[in-house]
Amino acid sequence: MENSPRIAQSDIGPRLPVFRQKLEMLRFPFGNSDDSQQRQAEMIHQLDDYVIPRYASLEAPLLAVFGGSTGSGKSTLVNSILGQTVAQASAIRPTTRRPILVHHPQDASWFTSQRIFPTLARVSAHGSYGHKPDDAAKRDPSEHEELEVCPSPAMPQGLAVVDSPDIDSVVVENRQLAGQLLAAADLWVFVTTAARYADAIPWAVLDDAVNRHVVIAVVLNRVPTESAEQVHSDLQRMLAERGLREVPLFMVYEQPLDGRQMLPDSAVEPIRSWLGGLAADAQKRAAVARQTLYGTVDSLITSAHHLSAAYREQIAGMEAMRGEVDSAFRAAREQISAEVSDGSMLRGEVLSRWQDVVGTGEWARKLEKGVSRLRDKMTGFFRAKVDTAPLEVAIEDNLHSLILAHTHAAHTRLTQSWNHGVPAEIARDVARDLPDEAQRRERSEQLVRQWQESLIQMIRAEGQGKKFTARALAFSVNAIGVALIIVVFASTGGLVGGEIAVAGGTAVVAQRVLEAVFGDDAVRRMARAARANLDERVAQFLDQESEPYLRAIAKLAVNTQISAEFEQAVRDLACARAEQRA
Repeated sequence: MENSPRIAQSDIGPRLPVFRQKLEMLRFPFGNSDDSQQRQAEMIHQLDDYVIPRYASLEAPLLAVFGGSTGSGKSTLVNSILGQTVAQASAIRPTTRRPILVHHPQDASWFTSQRIFPTLARVSAHGSYGHKPDDAAKRDPSEHEELEVCPSPAMPQGLAVVDSPDIDSVVVENRQLAGQLLAAADLWVFVTTAARYADAIPWAVLDDAVNRHVVIAVVLNRVPTESAEQVHSDLQRMLAERGLREVPLFMVYEQPLDGRQMLPDSAVEPIRSWLGGLAADAQKRAAVARQTLYGTVDSLITSAHHLSAAYREQIAGMEAMRGEVDSAFRAAREQISAEVSDGSMLRGEVLSRWQDVVGTGEWARKLEKGVSRLRDKMTGFFRAKVDTAPLEVAIEDNLHSLILAHTHAAHTRLTQSWNHGVPAEIARDVARDLPDEAQRRERSEQLVRQWQESLIQMIRAEGQGKKFTARALAFSVNAIGVALIIVVFASTGGLVGGEIAVAGGTAVVAQRVLEAVFGDDAVRRMARAARANLDERVAQFLDQESEPYLRAIAKLAVNTQISAEFEQAVRDLACARAEQRA
């Protein structure tokens, strides 16, 4: 046992609640993280059930948990040691469904409150103590886990025992509760039988005890007399191989029970005396408490390092998901930008309507004539009643169809990439928050209309400084706006064959109109501003589409700040433990 006269509460005690708080903040939503979640839950239970209350009350009675395999005779053994029936013993498995804690009457205050096992409601054989977990009111009564607390004068003061469920119970909840109880014990009394002492599950539990430096006693129950020596020798060998050579080993021979279904006193007296000796010696009790407590803290620190590494993997998963969202919508934005400027927008209906306006009509002849004159002669051209409405509609349709197509492609890409390994709650949140197709179409149409309106405002503002064209602008500003849009779409990279000549030629016409009105520099500046304005509006549209994904990811609360705070809490606890050990 570790030689330390006292527990340095000033060093470790205050760090434990902080460590627990940061531990509870960890989330493991990505991938196959069941092991990490289970480890986290077990660590929280161990802190609440044992470590924090034990550091606060070293003088509290020792808690010895009787644990073992199904049918090992734990309940009969507890009853026999006490000389009274407190635990139900039966051939029907599992027998112990609700753990029973037996204490001396004068130690009641230590165990009837929620000081330890705060998640277990306290009950007695005659009803409830009235102490329930803080969250009990929020839970279904059928889900309440209970701890039966039983006072007994036969239990020596300074010691309490728990008859726990089987560690290999067929009932999952019983196995989990057994593990929780053992993790919170100062002392393990491990009960096995001559027939089952070599089973794998008990040894896995004992290995955990070795790692935690828990004080252990082993009871080999129901040993046939004829094979006692052989079984005893083999079990001692197995214990020695696991570093448990010095643990007390008690043998209880196979024998009939008395009328009260108990073992004779002679069979259990060695165990009773050993427990009584611990209870009677304050220094021994403190030594047991220190050894198990310090070993448990060391084990928690080791587990915390593993959990920290697992959480960093969660951060990587979160960042990967964010990256997928950013990549999908960045690709949509870049594709829309490319198709706006590569001539693709001058295909089909837009090209046809543009030809109607400037191809061979009166407006085109006036345009060519106007371009060849002085700018102050352009007034007649701008008074011309050119019907650009069909072309404006065609531009709107093409542009918002382009935006919708690539937005849909981004959503499809994310849906496909998130088919595996993505938490269901993310999918639910995204599905709930994404706009439907009608809403998305309305937003897209509004985007295009507002962009066109912004161009008209820019043209009017530009014309205010050119007195010779201001009156002309008032008459046909829409025509100039359409010409500016055509210049923005002027590149012919996406066109083929005859489309290049037509689109290219008509784009030159649009360029000349604008240059005649505003001048070369102004046209280039206006075209750049118009394009930047469109790119910004598209980016905002796509940001809004991506927001439900990013919001759902952020809601998972997986981030580097939580990781850093947890790792700092682990370092603080490890440093305090190292100072204590020194």
